[in-house]
Amino acid sequence: MIEQHPLEPFLPPGARILFLGSFPPPRNRWCMEFYYPNFQNDMWRIMGLVFFDDPMYFVRERCFDRGKICAFCTEQGIALSDTVRAAIRKSNNASDSKLQVISPLDLKELLTRIPDCDTIAVTGQKAADTLFGVLKEGPVPAPGQFRELNKCNRSLRIWRMPSTSRAYPMKLERKAEVYRSMFRSLNRV
Repeated sequence: MIEQHPLEPFLPPGARILFLGSFPPPRNRWCMEFYYPNFQNDMWRIMGLVFFDDPMYFVRERCFDRGKICAFCTEQGIALSDTVRAAIRKSNNASDSKLQVISPLDLKELLTRIPDCDTIAVTGQKAADTLFGVLKEGPVPAPGQFRELNKCNRSLRIWRMPSTSRAYPMKLERKAEVYRSMFRSLNRV
């Protein structure tokens, strides 16, 4: 069965960086109605460590605090979307390896809605492969590295970040270090 992406992109005014994951997990794994909704995903713990030195900063009662996250992303100029707009799950879990991409994002249309964006960060291999397939560019950078490309009528720095999934074999603190390095290079922390 083909699943359509259930969320609209989060595009605060003045967003300078666009985070792109792959596709949300099944709804039974959500703890909030927003990006990176699985409580087992470490995205919001990473952001808590990077910006507040506290992995629990965005956590409230075994869930993430959506209001706090939205305020933070708006203040920091962080937009959120995914690289896949429609997919088929080959298993009923969040595994990207079991996700068949039916329709990727329309990057050009998305970027027209955030004209100040000059940085894209993909959070995982499936997201990176899908985005670079859309861009018709290769190779995909190694985790923690970037490529500069002129696409969609602008110069973009595209970062390949470690997956925020706990299945990715890297400790939370090390992931946060890699994300912190990216934000430092952007003069954000």
